[in-house]
Amino acid sequence: MKWVKRIMSIVVGLGIIYAGLILFLILSGTKDQPTKTPDTVLILGAQVKGSSKDNAYPSTVLKERLDAAIPYLKDHPDATVIVCGGQGSDEPDSEANVMAEYLRVHGITQKQILIENTSTRTKENIQNAQHKQALGNTVIVTSDFHMYRSKLLAKRLGITKISGLPAISKSSATFKTYVREICALGYGLLFDH
Repeated sequence: MKWVKRIMSIVVGLGIIYAGLILFLILSGTKDQPTKTPDTVLILGAQVKGSSKDNAYPSTVLKERLDAAIPYLKDHPDATVIVCGGQGSDEPDSEANVMAEYLRVHGITQKQILIENTSTRTKENIQNAQHKQALGNTVIVTSDFHMYRSKLLAKRLGITKISGLPAISKSSATFKTYVREICALGYGLLFDH
């Protein structure tokens, strides 16, 4: 029985070390600063809520991302913003459509906005945005906990000029999202190429 306890101790110890290293990478992304000369701003999608297309609205996480992007977009009116995100089975409209409407209501002009409304995950958000136009000097806007992985995926997809504008996560589900991101980043480091 001693060897079982020893193996369990090693497994638990390795798990703690792994979680600590991944958490360190995640936290490093929360301090990112966006470039002062953006060509493209990618706002990554998150869940939208509502009972129909007419009353669809951004979830707390998505609203945090949009609210972080708006002042930056107003300071850089020549940058194109690409809103990314398709429509999940539990969503009344695509994330990108809801995001575009929210930006318009908050003073971002329609000519500055491109809509990418087919993607279902982070890697697809970035890949599909690349098909919309040449991205150039790119700023990713996403939740602070999601920034490291998003930039990692962008670099793997060939975007060399990349910086981030992290939206500070104030949601009551922050602990849960960090735990989920620890798992997602571990998977992304190993398999998302």
